[in-house]
Amino acid sequence: MTQSLNVQNDQLRFCMLYDFQSGLGASQSHDRLCKAFGENVVSRSTVFKWYARFKDGDLSIEDEPRSGRPSEANLNELRSLVEANPRQSVRQLATQLNTSHTSVLHHLKAMGKVPKLGTWVPHRLTDQDRTRRTEAALSLLSYSRTKNWLSTIITSDEKWVLYDNACRKLQWIDADAAPEPDPKPNLHPRKVMLCVWWDSKGVIHHELLPRNMTITSIVYCEQLQRVNEKLLEIRPGIRQIRYLHDNARPHVAKATRKKLLELGWEILIHPPYSPDMAPTDYHLFNSLSNFLRGRQFTDETEVSDLLNSFFASKPQDFYRRGILSLHDRWQRIVQNEGDYIID
Repeated sequence: MTQSLNVQNDQLRFCMLYDFQSGLGASQSHDRLCKAFGENVVSRSTVFKWYARFKDGDLSIEDEPRSGRPSEANLNELRSLVEANPRQSVRQLATQLNTSHTSVLHHLKAMGKVPKLGTWVPHRLTDQDRTRRTEAALSLLSYSRTKNWLSTIITSDEKWVLYDNACRKLQWIDADAAPEPDPKPNLHPRKVMLCVWWDSKGVIHHELLPRNMTITSIVYCEQLQRVNEKLLEIRPGIRQIRYLHDNARPHVAKATRKKLLELGWEILIHPPYSPDMAPTDYHLFNSLSNFLRGRQFTDETEVSDLLNSFFASKPQDFYRRGILSLHDRWQRIVQNEGDYIID
């Protein structure tokens, strides 16, 4: 028996190419190699594979580029690609690295990467938007050295309340059974607009806008007058009012600014596209949306009764926390350099 020798792969392939060019068959070449270098020097299937390449006109004895595990350099490149743009698909990354999609997926997992959907945000902020938000937060933070002044804030906003707040729920059924279908929401659902004003002690005033009426500066000024009357009734002795509302057109109209000046309310700065700086959005309406989920109404009276029940059910601490959290949120916006707060 011929003793096996330590032969390099490229040397064996050169011998196969020589045999092929000499007119020998793959089987004959395999026998010659085993006789010369040892029985286990090369498998029969390997010789036949190389002969197939030679017959196709490829006389190279170099390995073809492999689509398996990336090299260390490719792994570093993969990490750089992901960090530069984490929204690329696995197949896009595989194409750039000239490797298989399964190999990229394996190494992404090894790096500790997992796919996650981003949270929806209200607006794609520009650099100017971020600067405005940061400057507004800094201005509000420097307003007073203590948080006591936050108790003088009154805030407000509007929200559509749907008559049908159906939501899909999981169904416990047999494995081979089909779940009951859920109808899609109506494209033009019945709804009514809620307008609410509140402070750290609770809701001061709320009302449902009549159907076919929209918020204009005239309507808004009339609402502010009713709020002021209600405020004098339930908050007797109040001296200073600092008003926080968003910059919707009716809120910043000349007539509205004149009305607020007449009432003696101080307007707090609120930058555009900033619901995360509005307690009504991130606190009150968020809780109300959860409360309304799955509920259905037949008329406006039912909506009004349930809203009254919701507002009355909340303890004073709920409203207090919503207002006092403004200080911490302004700090977070400064730390985020104007980016949105993701709750």
